[in-house]
Amino acid sequence: MTIPTGEGASRIVRVAATQVEPVWFDLHKTVDKACALITEAAENGAQLISFPEAFIPGYPAWIWTRPLDFAANAKYIKNSLKIDSPEFRKIQACAAKNKIVVSLGFSENDENSLYIAQATIDSDGALLMKRRKMKATHMERTVYGEASGNSLINVSKTNLGYRVGSLACWEHAQPLLKYNTYSQREEIHCAAWPPLDPHNGGPDLWSLSAEGCQTFSRTYAMESQAFVLHSTGIISQEGIEVMDTSKGAIMATPGGGYAAIFGPDGRQLSENIPCTEEGIVYADLVMDDALNARAFLDVCGHYSRADMLWLGRDTSERKCVTDKESVEENI
Repeated sequence: MTIPTGEGASRIVRVAATQVEPVWFDLHKTVDKACALITEAAENGAQLISFPEAFIPGYPAWIWTRPLDFAANAKYIKNSLKIDSPEFRKIQACAAKNKIVVSLGFSENDENSLYIAQATIDSDGALLMKRRKMKATHMERTVYGEASGNSLINVSKTNLGYRVGSLACWEHAQPLLKYNTYSQREEIHCAAWPPLDPHNGGPDLWSLSAEGCQTFSRTYAMESQAFVLHSTGIISQEGIEVMDTSKGAIMATPGGGYAAIFGPDGRQLSENIPCTEEGIVYADLVMDDALNARAFLDVCGHYSRADMLWLGRDTSERKCVTDKESVEENI
């Protein structure tokens, strides 16, 4: 790709998508690893880094082998990340020190209830956005709860000067949720995924495979006219042994890494890393490329028909306990 130069040239944003393994179910060591990766990406010129789904403290792959594991559940709860915690503030400080925007995927511990969560941390360390996965997928519901309407606000203007949004895993298969994100006019999208398995040619869902999930992210880029960072986890033999998943439906063999960065017309901008190796993929985003794509296709603008088709949403947060005064104020 030719990068324009000179007066009036498109801005270039260097981004990094991770393909990494956590220190399984160890909150403190995985936070340290996240900070090391943030620093590495910044030293390589990245202005934005994205992490996989539930990177801290690791995706609970055992749920696809056995839905009940009380010991694993208890350890997972204790090592999941709380927003108001020294560990979260450490990541914020690391982002500020390195002047880099961070899209973090983590298991959120809220009073010992868990949620698949994502946060956008600005280059000065400010928490711009924290959201939860709207609907945990299949076996994930044995561990995680669901989001409330406030998680629909998932795009933020960053110090980069561009709007950054995020969704997790199969949220990229939900048309209304995707349109909600598109409508916030994001320009860079962070797609967080767990370790992914290639399709084995059998009756297993192709849409659940590494190839299928990359297709979801690539399609998202074409529909949104945004750049997409497709970040994935890794699972090693050590991780398989920790979670005892060798006989599971997925994440039963080492691998899972399929990180990629896609342009707003769907083309891949990054180089691949072997699926069993950890690493960071980089790309220099020519931001005018999104304008070129949007000139042809803008599903929330000139290529829409709001007079006939529109999205309704409820962005309020629903709580288990609501004070009477609060209810009356909202009437």
